[in-house]
Amino acid sequence: MNGAEVLDVGREAIWLTLQLSAPILMVGLVVGVLIGFFQALTQIQEQTLVFAPKILAVFLALLFFLPFMGSLLATFMAQIAARIAGM
Repeated sequence: MNGAEVLDVGREAIWLTLQLSAPILMVGLVVGVLIGFFQALTQIQEQTLVFAPKILAVFLALLFFLPFMGSLLATFMAQIAARIAGM
């Protein structure tokens, strides 16, 4: 395995990490912004109000996106195994 192939695997791993984390982070971001907007409208300044809905939303997003994330990881692992077998 030469340096270009190592960099290619690293680039693919970073891209995979972004693909795996983006849906969950986006759900957390949207829920946080909506709750912040709700707090600004109602002038409720309770700091702990954000955590319970955000945890629930992230958990539900994990349940929803888990098959997608698993297929991405399985595809990546199959590519890595094929590269190892081709050496």
